[in-house]
Amino acid sequence: MIASISNFVEEWKREAEMTAGLLDSLTDESLKRRIAEDRRTLGDLAWHLITSIQYMNALGLAFEGADERDGANRPASALARDYRTVSDRFIDAIQRQWNEANLSDRVEIAGEAWKNGDSLRFALMHQAHHRGQMTVLMRQAGLRPPGLYGPTYETWIEQGMAPRA
Repeated sequence: MIASISNFVEEWKREAEMTAGLLDSLTDESLKRRIAEDRRTLGDLAWHLITSIQYMNALGLAFEGADERDGANRPASALARDYRTVSDRFIDAIQRQWNEANLSDRVEIAGEAWKNGDSLRFALMHQAHHRGQMTVLMRQAGLRPPGLYGPTYETWIEQGMAPRA
């Protein structure tokens, strides 16, 4: 569980910068890429990352999210901008509306009582989960994903090292 607002904010900002950097790497054409016909496109995943931050409103945080009606038609540059905006609003809401005691408050989610600190941790992991999916689709779309938790295949080569395949 997340036990400190300041620690969460620090961690979220680090993770959000990775997500924003990934979104910055998208092109309008790449947004149409999907792994299978019945699965989300790269653009759908990007929009989901943006709108899923709003789920934190269910924890009692009040902040404005993205307009869900126009997500499917947003250009890549707007997705990156929208992500940064909603992420900043989320962090501002936590810092202004909560203190450490709120992290132990329980909210029912999908029939279970979750501590807010656990929900915040889940939000971090959720972002990482979808970034991983997106890097695969980016490669399939011919894009070079940025290094997230370590060097990419290309970075190894550029550094004169044998990449681990």
